[in-house]
Amino acid sequence: MKSGCKGCSADVNVSEEQIDRMVARLPLQGFECVADDVYRERLATCRDCPSLQYGTTCSHCGCFVRVRAKLAGKDCPRPGGPSWQAAG
Repeated sequence: MKSGCKGCSADVNVSEEQIDRMVARLPLQGFECVADDVYRERLATCRDCPSLQYGTTCSHCGCFVRVRAKLAGKDCPRPGGPSWQAAG
């Protein structure tokens, strides 16, 4: 296990399908979401980040990056300054 991840371990596995369902439910639950093009840009930044763990989790905040990147009111939690900003 890489050090520094909040609340996750190597034996915690979440499938792509589970994350797909989480992301799909966000607008249905009243969350403001970014447009697909902004979402893709955010995910591309996260994929290249050395703080991405297990292909799903941000080591700075412990979130699933695909969920955080879809939320308009969230920014990148990277210390020293975010790699992407909250929308609006």
